[in-house]
Amino acid sequence: MAMTSNTHAKVRQPQNLRANARAQAADQSALDHATRLIHRVCCLAGEPDLITEIRTDNGAVRSAIKRHDTAALFDWLMAMLSYQGISDRVAHDYMEQHGRVTRHEIGRALANKPSCPKLQSYWHFYGCKYHKTSGTCAEPDHIGQCPLPTHSLRNGRLNQSAYSLHLFLRDIANNDLVGWIEAQLASAAAPADANRIGRMREALLEPLRHVHGIADKVLSMALSMLLLAAPKDMNLWAEVGRPSYRRQAVQPAVPEDLPPVRAARDLAVLRRERPRRVQRQPHQG
Repeated sequence: MAMTSNTHAKVRQPQNLRANARAQAADQSALDHATRLIHRVCCLAGEPDLITEIRTDNGAVRSAIKRHDTAALFDWLMAMLSYQGISDRVAHDYMEQHGRVTRHEIGRALANKPSCPKLQSYWHFYGCKYHKTSGTCAEPDHIGQCPLPTHSLRNGRLNQSAYSLHLFLRDIANNDLVGWIEAQLASAAAPADANRIGRMREALLEPLRHVHGIADKVLSMALSMLLLAAPKDMNLWAEVGRPSYRRQAVQPAVPEDLPPVRAARDLAVLRRERPRRVQRQPHQG
């Protein structure tokens, strides 16, 4: 009986070794795949030359900032906002085919004194409710002479955004977007505490959030690019526009008796494979 048990043990030993080797190879393969995947994601999400790239690609914006050219900056901002809510390709192709609205066009339209009371000021414009497809708005008696439908934008929301932004720049920024940004940043720059950058960003974002139809994500992205494109001597612009990455300095508590986790089981989803079944260990004691 003892010889039989020893023989079975010798047979099982090579099989166990081969099984362990396969398990270790599978674990290493999954870990290698995860490492490559995470590396690629980090390379895409954290371009080291992002700021330099933005400055290089936006020379025209930088020139407009130097000249305090609000009309050119309006046109650039409206092009950026046109990418909201749809794929970049569709938005780009539509603008190439139908053109873009400019501040000069809106200025000429408003100079004709349209009858709609919504077009009197930035504050009056609230609740315009122009809808391109149905051709309706909050002031139907005036829509026949309204200039909003004359601009062939992708949807009525963009028409409203264009006029709302134009009126904001005219009535709140006094036709000087660069001057308004500098004043807003300076008003929130002191004191130089941990909340300084956040205060300056909010000094820009909060008023512009009330411009019709602009989502926070697109607004933040557009403002960040605008600030980073500014001349290098405009220190506050670069300071606020630069991305910030804050890490929580809190280390979560890990129970001491937590069992080890097998990499192949956790990372099998990355390999699109079914996880190997983990053998239960016999209960000790």
